[in-house]
Amino acid sequence: MNLEEMKNWIDNASYEQLLSRWRHAPSGDPFFQGEIGEYYSMKMKEKREEIGPEGHVTASKAIGW
Repeated sequence: MNLEEMKNWIDNASYEQLLSRWRHAPSGDPFFQGEIGEYYSMKMKEKREEIGPEGHVTASKAIGW
């Protein structure tokens, strides 16, 4: 996946999808490195703020560990 495809996936992912990838990605996942890693973190923070604390807890429980 190139940088634009990765950004597109991040932009269209729900907070739960972002959180799931964050928790379950293997070490070295390119989504969490360099420029795209910073973008991922920024978008995840924005989406978490949009859904609020209750939405975060709901997503977190749905994903589990």
